[in-house]
Amino acid sequence: MSHPYTSLLLIPTGIGARIGGFAGDALPVARTLAAAAERVITHPNVLNGASLFWPMGNVLYVEGYGLDQFCAGVWNLRPVRQNCVGVVLDAGIPPDLQQRHLQVMQAAQATLGLNIGPWRLTRQPLGVSVGFSPSGASQGSLAQPDALLETAQELVRLGAEAIAVVARFPDDLDFSQYEQGRGVDPLAGVEALISHLVVRELRIPCAHAPAFYPETFPKPVHPRAAAEEVGFTFLPSVLVGLSYAPQFVKSGDPVQPGDLTAEQVDSVIAPATAFGGPGLLHLASRY
Repeated sequence: MSHPYTSLLLIPTGIGARIGGFAGDALPVARTLAAAAERVITHPNVLNGASLFWPMGNVLYVEGYGLDQFCAGVWNLRPVRQNCVGVVLDAGIPPDLQQRHLQVMQAAQATLGLNIGPWRLTRQPLGVSVGFSPSGASQGSLAQPDALLETAQELVRLGAEAIAVVARFPDDLDFSQYEQGRGVDPLAGVEALISHLVVRELRIPCAHAPAFYPETFPKPVHPRAAAEEVGFTFLPSVLVGLSYAPQFVKSGDPVQPGDLTAEQVDSVIAPATAFGGPGLLHLASRY
């Protein structure tokens, strides 16, 4: 084997996975795997823990649609030293909540040394709605996808190399089951839709953080849901992940030293009952 031993850790979003179905609860799995494999490829659902994160030098942070394209051999991954991360803020976020997110961006620059680039408000609210499929998986829709893409494209023109999206979510969502360590994350389906759209259209790393007002009176929650209760925003882990997310390169482009191809994936770890996503099926067809 002429490349580092490479494992792909893939836990689908919004299906209520026993491990990986909550904010950052698959991080211990990723850390264990990173100690055993020379290189791990995984995605934001595994590594984002709201305000909590755990940088690992041999772990690549790759958005789900990008992972599918990588597994299909359409795109390769090109590791980077550091990305300039642009931030899209939904115009539907009230000014005081906008300020909370701006503080996170400033803190990420001053405290973590991240290169946080330009930020912009969308020209109109994105109009997020949330629901569930007949199977119980999380899903949703975006009323103004063009507003998201226009703003992301503007940030790319201004020098952004990765895009964080912060969308305003309805305040009346029912988290009662999720907060007790059961059920499905109601946000996950539409979060995936948002990041998939940006990555598909712009071929640039992207991840999403929802915008909510924190609870006025904190209440006890299950430990698996606690990561989402310790800060005012979900943005910190997204900015950290995107800062080192590999770039997507068309498979026909000249290969540079360090580029990763699907042929370099040596093993795949995923839930036994969710082992049929596009990326995994592409990999399975190779062997």
